[in-house]
Amino acid sequence: MNILVTGAAGFIGSHVCEHFIKSGNLVVGIDNFDNFYPKKIKQANIAGIIDNDNFRFYEADIRDNKALNDIFSANKIEGVIHLAAKAGVRPSISAISDYYDVNVNGTINLLEVMRMNSVNKMIFASSSSVYGNNIKVPFSEDDFVDNPISPYASTKKSGELLCHVYFHLYGMNITCLRFFTVFGPRQRPDLAIHKFTKLMEEGKPIPFFGDGTSARDYTYILDILNGIECAFSKLDGYNIFNLGESRLTNLNTLVQMLEKASGRKAILDKQPSQPGDVNVTYADISKARSVIGYNPAYDMTGGINEFIKWYLANKKFLKD
Repeated sequence: MNILVTGAAGFIGSHVCEHFIKSGNLVVGIDNFDNFYPKKIKQANIAGIIDNDNFRFYEADIRDNKALNDIFSANKIEGVIHLAAKAGVRPSISAISDYYDVNVNGTINLLEVMRMNSVNKMIFASSSSVYGNNIKVPFSEDDFVDNPISPYASTKKSGELLCHVYFHLYGMNITCLRFFTVFGPRQRPDLAIHKFTKLMEEGKPIPFFGDGTSARDYTYILDILNGIECAFSKLDGYNIFNLGESRLTNLNTLVQMLEKASGRKAILDKQPSQPGDVNVTYADISKARSVIGYNPAYDMTGGINEFIKWYLANKKFLKD
């Protein structure tokens, strides 16, 4: 199958490209190398597949209608895994227009190009941030999600709504996957596990927001790949699924786990809680288990150990 992956050079995207190439598909990757973090890191993410005969890469922007149409025409795209987006809750607060332009207008453009090229299969990468500070936990796909607390979260909810419109009007088969705090090798440098590890290795203070009781449902990258593959193989109408681990780890515990795995002591720079940050993310994955066969298998300790191994092997490159 010919699969288009947007955001192909990112953390999740590069793993997705590798996974579907190994499954025997032709993967067409696009990425605009947004300057949120260094281009060289993204290039390194896809270095292992850039010369693979079953991978075709284009430096392109999802807002560029002509570029997308040319890519679809040249590669006979049959399905799309849409991961491209401006990322980050906190940065979105000071760049609302940019986030809406990429995450919403870019998604509209992609859906339109799909429609014009008669492509009706898509996975849309949504986020646990759409739940906001939902009091009820764990979060279920049936929960009310009209109270986002960051621009980033609101763009992801907007993307889900757009997907439903294209399902309703044009019969597209689209599944929205709400990712819960994905981690593992190649994790973005702005995210906690990567940032904390780097600062601890350098003997520098880590920014520690709040009292340490905020908690996340950390999900290892290989489990996310399993969930994407399960969902992609069962595209049928419009659906939303949580992809998490259904386990909570608070900030205090995360720091302790990183200390144990790295053999380094954390220096805490305690700061107030940040606007836009949710108190907890916690996935109810019963729907994903029963409908698409999602079955997360990796625990937090093992996942952190794998990340530390990757970081230590690449730390000179990541520091430069």
